[in-house]
Amino acid sequence: MTKWLPLSATDRALLGGTLLLTGVGFMCRMLGFLYRIFLSQTIGAEGLGIYNMVHPVYGVCFALCAGSIQTALSQYIASHLDRGKQSFCAGLMIALSFSVVFVCLICKNATFLANVVLMEADCAPYLPYMGISVPFAAVHSCINGWYYGVRKSRVPAWSQLAEQIIRMTIVFFFASCQIREGQPITVSLAVFGHLVGEIAAAIFTFLCILLCPPQPSRPMAGQSPSFFTDVAPLMHLALPLMGNRFIVNILASMEAVWIPGCLRQYGMSSSEAFAVYGALTGMALPFVYFPSAISNSLAVLLLPSVAQAQAEGRHGSIRTSIALSLRYSMYMGILCIGIFLHFGASLGESVFHSRAAGQFIPVLAWICPFLYLASTLGSILNGLGQTRTTFLLHIVSLLLRIAFIRIGVPRHGIYACLCGMLAGEIVLALTCLYCLNRFVPFSWNVSEMILKPSLILAAAFSSHQLLFSVFSVPSWIPLFIQTVLQIGLICFVYAGLLLLFHLARPTQQ
Repeated sequence: MTKWLPLSATDRALLGGTLLLTGVGFMCRMLGFLYRIFLSQTIGAEGLGIYNMVHPVYGVCFALCAGSIQTALSQYIASHLDRGKQSFCAGLMIALSFSVVFVCLICKNATFLANVVLMEADCAPYLPYMGISVPFAAVHSCINGWYYGVRKSRVPAWSQLAEQIIRMTIVFFFASCQIREGQPITVSLAVFGHLVGEIAAAIFTFLCILLCPPQPSRPMAGQSPSFFTDVAPLMHLALPLMGNRFIVNILASMEAVWIPGCLRQYGMSSSEAFAVYGALTGMALPFVYFPSAISNSLAVLLLPSVAQAQAEGRHGSIRTSIALSLRYSMYMGILCIGIFLHFGASLGESVFHSRAAGQFIPVLAWICPFLYLASTLGSILNGLGQTRTTFLLHIVSLLLRIAFIRIGVPRHGIYACLCGMLAGEIVLALTCLYCLNRFVPFSWNVSEMILKPSLILAAAFSSHQLLFSVFSVPSWIPLFIQTVLQIGLICFVYAGLLLLFHLARPTQQ
């Protein structure tokens, strides 16, 4: 007999939080697209390239001061719910201590970092903005870690939206003033917007923690241990993450710094190299990473869920989380391959008016399923305490990408970099699968994970072709709106058929 198969409690908890983070994440990314379109039309592809060059310094500081502490807090609080407030205070003290040191180092050595590390003197004026934003990012991340640890994702989700809205509002206001006064808009406005966004997110989450704390205050029987007692276990969790993320971000920074240099070796001028780099990192990659709002949200929620399940010995729940992440990562990845292959060129040219971006997107489309798999499976490995494993896998992936850049780009141009990205993500996803199966054996249903969504995607595209062959889109509608309508129809049919197959699966009575 066939009947609807209800979702389990674990599925509902993960999907509920994922849908919230994903919904807000999509709103943020839509606003981010508008923001990037504005930047591409004001500072240009070359300006976007320089703007993205200063991010490696911030990325290294964030990995040490904020990202690793947030992950450690989320994992520790999920396993010690009664120590939430004390753990948060300990994590915040650690994060702010590190961040203040990095602010001083960056502001004092901005010229050295620009000339020697980034190998681009034009980046020097923008580095202090990035440094000053680090303490605010630390506050924001620690508060988010507490909320994620107790499985409350509303505040972290809405803080993303508040950050984006305030950043765009301030930048648009100053840009309009500069345009009105006849002043040119430079990269400094974009970097200033980054700082404003971090400040806004920190203030928003701080107000939230005052008005609606993650956990109610409960009187403790007898003397409550000091929050200093949580410093050691938090550092025990955070130090490997700090070391891992530091090395990973250093390698990622090397990748970002070497791409323009290798393009110059290929024969491009400095301006052309930064324009191509800006088209790749500021235009094409945001399109490919746009759907990762779903996988990133799922990954954030999987870590504390898996950590708590492991602490309680619920291995069946861990296998359920693995199956959930595998299934939905492949569903989404296969859909994105079809969309970016078919619509990538028109998206790049209609949104950013960049032929280069339109050429890059279809090539990058093949990254999608491996990118989403690596994100969710890596989070599960971290939740199981296998941070060293994920670190080594990311190192291998980055070294492979860097090899493509250093060897291939001077000979074959930017497409060698794209091939390196694809090779790196494939290796990372497959090795994550292999290692996770060693720690928690699970089954992989090829027909369920690959064949079924591929056939459903073919059916969705057939429905699209049939409908648009009967009903033509009016020519006065802009190309971008036409493309969005077609993508929306395909996604609607694809999701609807997947849901229909899921609800109608046969179950034993």
